[in-house]
Amino acid sequence: MSKDYYKILGVTKGATEDEIKKAYRKLAHEHHPDRPHGDEKKFKEINEAYQILSNKEKRAQYDNFGQVFEGSGFPGGQGFDPNQMGFEFSFGDFGNLNDVFDAFFEGLGVKQKRRTYNRGGDIEIMQEITLEEAFKPLEKKIKFTVLRVCESCKGMGHDPKAGTSECAHCGGRGEIREARNSFFGSFSQVKQCKECNGSGMIPKKPCASCKSAGRVIGERVVQVDIRQGVQNGQIIKIKGAGEDGSHGAEAGDLYVRIMIRPHSIFRREGDNLYIKKPINVTDILLGKKVEIPTITGEKRALEIPSSINIREPFRASGEGMPHFNMGGRGDLLIEFDLKFPGKLNPKAKKALEDFEKEL
Repeated sequence: MSKDYYKILGVTKGATEDEIKKAYRKLAHEHHPDRPHGDEKKFKEINEAYQILSNKEKRAQYDNFGQVFEGSGFPGGQGFDPNQMGFEFSFGDFGNLNDVFDAFFEGLGVKQKRRTYNRGGDIEIMQEITLEEAFKPLEKKIKFTVLRVCESCKGMGHDPKAGTSECAHCGGRGEIREARNSFFGSFSQVKQCKECNGSGMIPKKPCASCKSAGRVIGERVVQVDIRQGVQNGQIIKIKGAGEDGSHGAEAGDLYVRIMIRPHSIFRREGDNLYIKKPINVTDILLGKKVEIPTITGEKRALEIPSSINIREPFRASGEGMPHFNMGGRGDLLIEFDLKFPGKLNPKAKKALEDFEKEL
């Protein structure tokens, strides 16, 4: 019975390429063998599903036939790429060409060995800040749990003084081949050796602290410099601040996603700020100054012209958020909520009637 690759990735049959890629990245990160609760078998199954569904031709074959036919050699077929997905192909007595190349290099004294030490994984963290904090330059210290280089063995996974011996399982190659016969010929797949994790060597004295992994779960503290005017959802990349690499490999990167907390007074749109302000109709008619709060905490006394169109926001230039990496500021737009007096007394009514006659 063929595997349900859509179910493995948790997507529907009509999923787009982006949805498949997003699902794969999430699951691969969750089940990666280097993670504390990783599952190597599940990780390989997820990778297999992605290799099929991310390829248009393979996906079409899978959708139509429930399996993928590669390298059939039939007319109109695409042939077989020996480098794709680590597969090699051979017919009968011709043997495996990779064996020929390996024998050639070993005859020259060069032993082929596949190094598979992995780069550290990237980390994404959300950092919440206030609108006031986004108004000015900010430094934030972020503390998070991540895979760090083991201090006991300095990331080696073993005691270097004790030395290593050649892996008997793979003969020092760091990889093994698994042969499989089919109707179309003999296939062999190159895989990383599980015994030595692809290094080709077995340590004589493994590190007890990290169980030969070279990494342990630890904490990292990173200072993040947030520039003024940062936008909500903006991502700051800090190179090399993610997971440490395996056995001295390159560290991953840290991605800090800035989330700006909603404000109780101001609403932000781009670099402009909006505020609602109740105002009496008499204040407008008499040309009184109106006190407006600003993002800096100061108050601004604005004179509202009697000719103002109350249905449109009143603009206070340069009182908004700083432009990111540009200098200058956006504007503050005041949305007036016009208030009318209640029942007029005779004196007020007479004054209003006199005012109407002058219009």
